[in-house]
Amino acid sequence: MTVIAAPSMMSPSGLVTDGWVVIEGASIIACGTGRPPSAPDEIVDGLLSPGFVDVHTHGGGGVNFGDGADEARRVLATHLACGTTTMMGSLVTGRLETLHESVLALAPLVAAGELAGIHLEGPWLSPLFKGAHDVSLLREPVMADVQNLVSAGPVRMVTIAPELPGALDVIRWLVSQGVVVAVGHTAADDACTREAIAAGATGATHLFNAMPALLHRAPGPALPLWQTPGVWVELICDGVHVAADLVAHVVTTKPSHAVFVTDAMAATGVGDGDYILGALRVAVRDGVARLAGTDTIAGSTLTLSRAVQVAVGAGVPLELALNAATKNPADYVGWASVGRLQAGNRADMVVLDRDLRVKKVMRGGEWVA
Repeated sequence: MTVIAAPSMMSPSGLVTDGWVVIEGASIIACGTGRPPSAPDEIVDGLLSPGFVDVHTHGGGGVNFGDGADEARRVLATHLACGTTTMMGSLVTGRLETLHESVLALAPLVAAGELAGIHLEGPWLSPLFKGAHDVSLLREPVMADVQNLVSAGPVRMVTIAPELPGALDVIRWLVSQGVVVAVGHTAADDACTREAIAAGATGATHLFNAMPALLHRAPGPALPLWQTPGVWVELICDGVHVAADLVAHVVTTKPSHAVFVTDAMAATGVGDGDYILGALRVAVRDGVARLAGTDTIAGSTLTLSRAVQVAVGAGVPLELALNAATKNPADYVGWASVGRLQAGNRADMVVLDRDLRVKKVMRGGEWVA
């Protein structure tokens, strides 16, 4: 049994002073404030937060999740060093057989607890808002194709454009199988988006990005996704994808359902250079990833620790920013054992200094080197 104390701590109820956590093995068995049950084995110098939870990430460390199991472990290690202790492996659009192989390759990592689940961002997306997806590989959602791919492994989330023929029936089937459905890369209007929500969609894949702009006479998908109480809205808080002050407004108006994601690609943790995302060439310059030779943003080089810094710098209260990187994403996809410092949860923690830089990371009760 190990007792860890901190001058400040992010508890499930908010920021507290003089917090403590008791760990046994890989789990938290008790936590609280004030006097701990026994003398602390360690007093950390900084803010003790739950480990970050990223439900939309493609890569890092020079590789992407679609490159194979060994490469996926490198992605996980890159983000773990920056405080992300739970991660969804996101796959970009590819041929159905290629995606099938990728799901099979990642399944053992999910079974081992290294990866929390798989997210299919495509191929059932709008060619009008394809972003960094190969338009030649986009397709309409045929039920048999969807069922075959989802049944291949632990697919936890699917992004879909609900205006595509057959999409609403597919959304209903996915939800019946316990898969989280997010609306994204879509040309849907307000009415169609509300139909998708009624069919069971509960997420917005990177709100505002790869969808029509919110206009006063044509609000498109952004308004219903933002407005509907039970819908979780993903935000890429890097100051590039969405203006930081708009991120702050969304978080403060929807605090319990705002979710920071990185949408990170291979360059994260590596630096500028030329990369491949799916089958497309990506040029990263000054930390911004774009499809080579275009102005189209192609994922990010963001980490969740940086997203919290950017959000707080834009005026988001620290509690809300940390929730958007911890418990909100965990709740979004139904991961009850992570995202909170509470008894029964996995002992995943991050120590942050006063500038919100990561000082120490613990996953499963072990400090990460």
